Amino acid sequence: MLLRFCWIPVLSLLAACNQTAPDNAATIAPPPIPGPDLRALTDSNAVPLLTAYGRQYPAREVVLQTRHGNLRIRLYEDTPLHTANFLLLSRKGYFDQTVFNRVVKGFAIQGGTSDKLTLQLSRYVLPPEIRPGHFHKRGAVGMARYDDKQNPDRMSSSHDFYIVQGRKLTEYEAKASAGRPLTPDQLRTYTTVGGLPSLDGQYTVFGEVVEGLDVIDKIAAEPVGSDNWPTQDVGIKVKVVQ
Repeated sequence: MLLRFCWIPVLSLLAACNQTAPDNAATIAPPPIPGPDLRALTDSNAVPLLTAYGRQYPAREVVLQTRHGNLRIRLYEDTPLHTANFLLLSRKGYFDQTVFNRVVKGFAIQGGTSDKLTLQLSRYVLPPEIRPGHFHKRGAVGMARYDDKQNPDRMSSSHDFYIVQGRKLTEYEAKASAGRPLTPDQLRTYTTVGGLPSLDGQYTVFGEVVEGLDVIDKIAAEPVGSDNWPTQDVGIKVKVVQ
């Protein structure tokens, strides 16, 4: 088509046709994504930066996409630092280059890292936001951390998150493993829906899966190596929806 339109015996038109049109897409950079630079976050500034970010750019739901299907996750308002941090990493595209790197069937699936990272993320931790009303039912989303010997203050990882699979328990099992009093609703949930009461009060739960619980089971059924890393990567894409 270009040759046909240019085949006109007028020198000025021929000259114009031989010029290459500017590639606007290549010259116009996409607008920057709001929020702190992921390389600038530290233990000392993470709280004020994430607090301000969460207030300015709030959202309550994300969709986590995998080759097994999608998980819609509702984020809690009363864990503002963890929620803001998860939203920031999602919008900046950090999670989109990660995988589920630790899968323990009947327990939980953990993601947020990869051996092929390209975006740089500084090392920082989050103060715990452990709320009695948020417990480790099936589908609960929490932040991983080092054990108490290395981390007596129970500071959360900046990026390693987990989703509970667990199993249904008897009342006796739920009460014995919780190590704390359970509300009637929590006890009912652990016996009818399932979960991991042994983790309650130990880790920050900052959200829950509201659609796609079956996807947890599919990921948990993946064959894994000796380090519990799936032998075939289960990639992650996270989209903030509202």
